[in-house]
Amino acid sequence: MRIGIRSGVVMAVMLAAIVARPVVAAEKRVAILLWNSQPRYEQCRQGLLEALKAEGFKEPETAFVVEQANGSRTAVREIAHRFSEGHMDLVVPIGTSAAAAVAEEIKDVPVVFAMVFDPVASGIAHDWSSSGNNTTGASSKTSTPKLLDALRQLTTGKKLGVLYTPGEKNSEAQLRELLALGKEYELEAVSLLLASRVDVVPTLARATGAVDAIVLTGSSVVGDMVGQIVALASKARIITATQSDDHVDKGVLVGVTVNPTAVGRLAGEKAAKVLRGARPASIPIEALKTSEIVLNLKTAKATGIEVPAALRKAAARVIE
Repeated sequence: MRIGIRSGVVMAVMLAAIVARPVVAAEKRVAILLWNSQPRYEQCRQGLLEALKAEGFKEPETAFVVEQANGSRTAVREIAHRFSEGHMDLVVPIGTSAAAAVAEEIKDVPVVFAMVFDPVASGIAHDWSSSGNNTTGASSKTSTPKLLDALRQLTTGKKLGVLYTPGEKNSEAQLRELLALGKEYELEAVSLLLASRVDVVPTLARATGAVDAIVLTGSSVVGDMVGQIVALASKARIITATQSDDHVDKGVLVGVTVNPTAVGRLAGEKAAKVLRGARPASIPIEALKTSEIVLNLKTAKATGIEVPAALRKAAARVIE
């Protein structure tokens, strides 16, 4: 009987201690805005959170607010505006369109962006060494020369189409770079406009017989329609190439890509510095130091393309 009373007293004391334990208030508030639901953005977010946790910024001491714009320009502006009024300590936009909207809306809160192909060409930052404003971040930029080198191993053709979406700065930046570099590689690069999903069939029909390869830029329209683009291109024996890792998983034949999770970790390291008081403009914007070749041999077979052994050997990842 005494044991029962003693146990009850102990339990009561423990319960009282739990009830009386103060709720930990968040010391920092971090807002994360994803442009859309493409896998690379979610992988980037995971890498960001991993890095912040490793740096000591985790719940409940750090509160995270995550929003998804679903590829809507109206929604991304509305969310950016809410964040600007939400007393955040840091805003992390993932994707060029998300970063552009946040940079335009938020001027007095630190911003660390991720998965932005070219922040200078996109008008988000003034320079890679210093943004000159309240932003810094991690770029998803990959080696365009390396991509063109890979294409040169797959075809002797001279005509290169670039699928892009006007108004999406990431896509436009890739288009400009490919058009400029095409001349150096003796390629006749032409733009293939893809403003909406309904443009896929007529655009690929015009490309058939007119180009030897197509580069899929990182626009949301392209991302949503990768499967159909690859199917139509393969039927027409057109090689498909990309600078987005998840596009190869969806069927693009060759990619020169960066790991989205690693980009997120790099952004997380910069975010930790900002949360500790560093000014974003004092932190250089960086891309990962290496780009990886990824091959989809299923698509190569369907397209009737023989992938050289040297290119296979150079690939960091092969889908068979």
